[in-house]
Amino acid sequence: MQDRGPQQQRSPGGWQTRPERDEGWSPDRESRPRREPFRERHEPSGERGFDAGTGGRRPYDDRGAEPRTPAHGEEALPRADLLAEDEELVAGRRPVAEAFAAHRPAKRLLVVPERRAGLEQLVLHATSLRIPVVEVEGGTLTAVSGFDGHQGIALVVEPRRWATLDDVLARAKERGESPFVLVLDSLEDPQNVGTLLRTADACGVHGVLFPTRHSAPISPAAVKASAGAVEHLLLVPLDDLGGGLVDLHSRGLRIVGADEKAALSYRDADLRGPLALAVGSEGHGISGGIRRRLDLAVRIPMHGQVASLNVAVAGSVLLFEAASQRPHGTGAEAAAQEAADVPVEELPDMVAAPIEPALAAAREPAPATPKRTRVAKPLPAAAREPAPATPKRTRVAKPLPAAPPESDKTADAELLPGEPEST
Repeated sequence: MQDRGPQQQRSPGGWQTRPERDEGWSPDRESRPRREPFRERHEPSGERGFDAGTGGRRPYDDRGAEPRTPAHGEEALPRADLLAEDEELVAGRRPVAEAFAAHRPAKRLLVVPERRAGLEQLVLHATSLRIPVVEVEGGTLTAVSGFDGHQGIALVVEPRRWATLDDVLARAKERGESPFVLVLDSLEDPQNVGTLLRTADACGVHGVLFPTRHSAPISPAAVKASAGAVEHLLLVPLDDLGGGLVDLHSRGLRIVGADEKAALSYRDADLRGPLALAVGSEGHGISGGIRRRLDLAVRIPMHGQVASLNVAVAGSVLLFEAASQRPHGTGAEAAAQEAADVPVEELPDMVAAPIEPALAAAREPAPATPKRTRVAKPLPAAAREPAPATPKRTRVAKPLPAAPPESDKTADAELLPGEPEST
């Protein structure tokens, strides 16, 4: 095909040459006035910005939609005022219900209006307690809580009160049980932290120890993963976790840790008595400082292709194994049962001052339980009278037939055949 070069086009002003690849070209392009920018068309001269020409709104914000008016008894707060620095957020249906059950001092309840139909019971409970109800958007609640599993509801409460080692041992003494403590060594995932807290509450753990640095915080995501169990546990943050284990050991607790290279299986280990169970981080396991303070290391046998378990799963397995070896009773009955299982010669080495009274009571022989005697119920008057004697049935023998006279037998014998009988 022959190249014709630049093409010419006839226009009212004469013939003009059109560029080859200028698709937006038109004959009167040069003669058209230049279009003013949007800002210059909508702003008074000498002013810049959208405030003057559009009333403080950008063009795409002027949609004509009126802002939603909060319902009666509800408040609308700016995002910055939803959660202050000295406040804590508990998000999720179950965590909020457990916070109410634990009587956490609440300041306001945040609810997403699109999900309010399934949250009416919690909203009514908050209203009965005179707690302000604030409706927020789902994205705003996600940004405030830090995760998207809030289920459309969150409770703003006062900061959590942390416990101490003395509080943990006092709770064990109050329940009449041997201390049972969970130690979290630098866990990084809030979901694993929450799962282990939920299992710890189910197994009857008295307290949970964790370091203040290099560890996942007790965030709203961790509280949600625990299903509110965190509200019923004593949490002890420690700047020196190894020093805390030394303190527990001096008070009579054995420190047992999970290690995949340990020689002893967890099913063969004795997990009775005062116990502190330590689990390590997801990637590195138990740190060296904690490992040196262990009294016993146990492993979970693996029979498949996977070499290890998730830290939340492994910790849950060990917690339930320790709970299965502990007495199931409460009070003096549990202490007596545990003292009967532990050899007497081991008690002085294992028991320290905080739990001596409970074990001293356990060593005393239990009082003999009186045997229950079954008392017969009185019979009615008719049953007391002796029954009339039933006459015995006597069998009467039938008489035998009379024997014929002896003379007749002799006569019969003397008769000859064919001889007539004499008359």
